[in-house]
Amino acid sequence: MKMQLSALNRKLIRDLWHTRGQVLTVGLIAASGIATYVTMGGAYESVLLAQQQHYARYRFADVFAQLKRAPNGLASEIAAIPGVAAVQTRVVVEVNLDIPELNEPAIGRIVSIPDLRTPMLNDLFIRNGRYIESGRTGEVLVSEAFSSANHLQVGDSIGAVINGRWERLRIVGVALSPEYVYEIRGAEVFPDNRRFGVLWMSRETLGPLFNIEGGFNDVTVALAPGAAQAGVIDRLDRILGPYGGLGAHGRDEQISNRFLTDEIAQDRITGILVPSIFLGVAAFLVHVVLSRLVAMQRNAVGLLKACGYSDVAVGFHYLKFALVAVMIGTAAGVPLGVWLGHGLARMYQDFFRFPELKFVAGFRLIFWGITISGLAAALGALSSLRAVIILPPAEAMRPESPPLFQKGFAERLGLVRRAAISVRMIVRNLERRPWKASLTLLGMAFALAILIVGFYFFDAIDYLVRVQFRTAQRDDVTVSLVEPRGAAARYEIGHMIGVLRVERFRTVPARLRFGPRSRRVVLQGLDPNGDLRRVVGMRLGTARVPSQGLLLTSKLAEILAVRPGDILSVEVLDGKRPTRQIAVSGLTDEMIGLSAYMDIAALNRMLREGPSTSGAFLSVDSAKLPALYSQLKRTPAIAGVSVREAMLDSFYRTIAQSLQISTTALNLFAGLIAMGLVYNSARVALSERGHELASLRVLGFSQREIGFMLLGEQGLLALASVPLGFLIGYAFCAGLTEAMQTELYRMPLVVNTQTYALSALIVALASAATGLLVYRRLSRLDLIAVLKARE
Repeated sequence: MKMQLSALNRKLIRDLWHTRGQVLTVGLIAASGIATYVTMGGAYESVLLAQQQHYARYRFADVFAQLKRAPNGLASEIAAIPGVAAVQTRVVVEVNLDIPELNEPAIGRIVSIPDLRTPMLNDLFIRNGRYIESGRTGEVLVSEAFSSANHLQVGDSIGAVINGRWERLRIVGVALSPEYVYEIRGAEVFPDNRRFGVLWMSRETLGPLFNIEGGFNDVTVALAPGAAQAGVIDRLDRILGPYGGLGAHGRDEQISNRFLTDEIAQDRITGILVPSIFLGVAAFLVHVVLSRLVAMQRNAVGLLKACGYSDVAVGFHYLKFALVAVMIGTAAGVPLGVWLGHGLARMYQDFFRFPELKFVAGFRLIFWGITISGLAAALGALSSLRAVIILPPAEAMRPESPPLFQKGFAERLGLVRRAAISVRMIVRNLERRPWKASLTLLGMAFALAILIVGFYFFDAIDYLVRVQFRTAQRDDVTVSLVEPRGAAARYEIGHMIGVLRVERFRTVPARLRFGPRSRRVVLQGLDPNGDLRRVVGMRLGTARVPSQGLLLTSKLAEILAVRPGDILSVEVLDGKRPTRQIAVSGLTDEMIGLSAYMDIAALNRMLREGPSTSGAFLSVDSAKLPALYSQLKRTPAIAGVSVREAMLDSFYRTIAQSLQISTTALNLFAGLIAMGLVYNSARVALSERGHELASLRVLGFSQREIGFMLLGEQGLLALASVPLGFLIGYAFCAGLTEAMQTELYRMPLVVNTQTYALSALIVALASAATGLLVYRRLSRLDLIAVLKARE
């Protein structure tokens, strides 16, 4: 038995060496798949672990609520709610900041903290510096993301408009909070860490500055194990209602946690789908290589069985060939995935601020990576193993029956009658071996499809940004007011320096209910004739805000299970807190957020107020922007300023750059797979037709003619694979798009013409490069050796 295994192993080594090009191709593709699996799977586990540790260690709250103002004594009533384990009342305000070397106004969210450091909900990890000292006014801690983006150091000072007064704030520490892992303001999607940051200040100092001494306007709650969150939120809303409560919500609606949770979920999806595509292609290549090897070694299979080797032993021998080919790639893919994972973790740290984020590739992840590789190899080898096992020795040792050749479709129609003999031979070979031609064509189509998937992410993000910041958002500057103001506000804003046009808006927090379903949103009142802010759908259709009723995003309508004509209960969470019954007038497939729109005049009527304004969209003379920024920084009535071009610049410096890095890595893998598939197809064709091509050389055909026959066939198949590759690539993109839809944003299914053209060009270049390699090998063909034996 030992001699038998040794002999089979020696044969295995010879087979691997003889087909080393194809084996290396399979290994590279398997390495790409496993590297992607380890990278994305490890990123998923690492971010999830960092989230869990950060939330637990720094006591991330379970329930959050904002309100106008309530006395501190109300905290004991909140603590008495069944299921509440801890309560933290705070003062939270937003102010305009003047940051050195930043022309535009920045927005600072100041959160109160105790003078003396004690354990609290949403506790702070201090990266640099120290905690604030009691009795020292003007000291603040600043968030790490804001500090890094603006190059602020401990000891620096920044200016702030606090309740109408200009104050200097001194930075004494740089901190992180589980409440702001992803630091973003309101309903925005892309972070702008240069122009929005979180600061923490002494409650004893901050309260009096905003006339909230002895009170609070924000509360966070931790729940006891097993507590019913819905019941606690309901009781909390009833307690805070008389004090201007804006509606409590759980972690699932907390903006930082929502982004982080969605990113973790998408990492998990990407870590399954993309490696599945790569390993599926690897299994396909194993099938092609092994089926060809078994067909060429038909006599050898018969001899092995005739010499006493069992069906299982011979089948296992060929299974080992598949396993070795894939495991070579796995051995390279695992360390490559770990290396890429460390880079991805560093990139994540720029967006998700944890005290520590280390890439973790645990034993379980590596074990499953190796197991999945083995399963891919076994799946690819399955049909070949079945053919080996059921083949009787006598049948295997007998030469195969010669194929029955007859005129093909093209010849019967006379399509190639006047073509050169080499062209006719190409057409005949394709018609007489349709299954082999189909497999080659499918392999090249997969190569093209994988490249399309890689470039698709660029197309989708670029389209989303273009629609949001160029088509929908056409204003130069958006200003929001501290409190809603009347008609005079539009006049005052319109007379600011450089302002050319003003379109006001009104926003109010509300809870929409339909039967048992509800969702807390910001109800937005827009000017239906406005041009600076439009409601634009995924297909660039502009939805007009109805004069009556609600316009909802399709995702929000899906969550509430409503359609046009249904009546929603709208519970306003501000002011007099009216509840109205309003019809859904239309839907729009906006790509960002969950939004509900109304005509601003209709919203004012619903609130039974005059022409009240929460802010305005501005068109501004670009030459006067610096003067306008300076004026806005020192205007007490302005709560916040957003600059469209600044947001775009921030996006392209952060998210787009990170996307380019990750997508480039994916495209490199896709390019390797494309080259591997094309090379494998050409090498298999050369191996299968070596005897035929050598015979033609002996009969007088030139090197160029037989090269044209072989490579012309591959070129024709590559050309035919283009439309199929486009279809498969589009289908892959559609699947990824569907899998990556979230409440925060929906990826559009957009594949640009340039993506198709570039992907086809890469496959064409890969075909040309591998064609040259195969042509060189063809020129060194040993005619005598090939004619003596097929292997």
